[in-house]
Amino acid sequence: MTSFEPKDCTIQQLLALLSSAVAPRPIAFASTIDSDGNPNLSPFSFFNIFSTNPPILIFSPARRVRDNTTKHTLQNVQEVKEVVINVVHYEMIQQMSLSSTEYAKNVNEFKKSGLTMLASDLVRPFRVAESPIQMECKVNEIKPLGTENGAGNLVICEVLKIHVSETVMTSDGTINQEKLDLVARGGGSYYIRAKEGFLEIPKPLKTLGIGVDALPKEVQQSTILTGNDLGILGNVEALPNAEELEEFWSHSKHQNLKNELKTTEKKHLKAKELLQQGQVYNAWCVLLK
Repeated sequence: MTSFEPKDCTIQQLLALLSSAVAPRPIAFASTIDSDGNPNLSPFSFFNIFSTNPPILIFSPARRVRDNTTKHTLQNVQEVKEVVINVVHYEMIQQMSLSSTEYAKNVNEFKKSGLTMLASDLVRPFRVAESPIQMECKVNEIKPLGTENGAGNLVICEVLKIHVSETVMTSDGTINQEKLDLVARGGGSYYIRAKEGFLEIPKPLKTLGIGVDALPKEVQQSTILTGNDLGILGNVEALPNAEELEEFWSHSKHQNLKNELKTTEKKHLKAKELLQQGQVYNAWCVLLK
């Protein structure tokens, strides 16, 4: 076996080792709000349930490894001691991933990821309407685990109210795990779909994805493209420009395709097919034809 002592590892190496070894990890899709009322939404996989009575959840927004700065979520719960923990199911995994992009403060990740803000009953942060389970919480304590790069901050939350979609409820009042279709975090770019096992989701761009809110309205409102599709489309730095589109469609191999795309429905169906093949640029060229 190859053995490691933490003191001999770089922080990046240690993070990679631990996050791959301790997996799958549930995802806390945390919705917070700052003292000025600006919403924030971000996923955290250092998360679990730790008590039933009282009902306690803990998640940890760690200090950034590269520069030791803190995340907006941590800053927000320090200002407003409330949070909504939304669970992540497969149908929203791409939008969840897009929301983890490090947008500037005051940028609304709900809008960037194309997810819907739903008013909470007991706390100020919004719920994610698309999440099948949403837990409104008060923050009882924030416990820093250190001050150096990569140090965690335990946000200890007490659940005040749980909202469960009827689509995942059984007749006896329990939750149907297969219908819930949760996803969890692995190491690197890997996620785990509870029903199927490993799947790989490319991490959001180091540069900023344009976000779902910047997509053309007919794309946002498509009845064919799913939330996951929109999440992929929103994770590009820029749309193809006129010159790039002209070059794409002037290629001889695209002439037959060009003749097929007579309606919006056909464009969206073709774009969906291309997205499933990982051809995001080509999908955009089709949508912008």
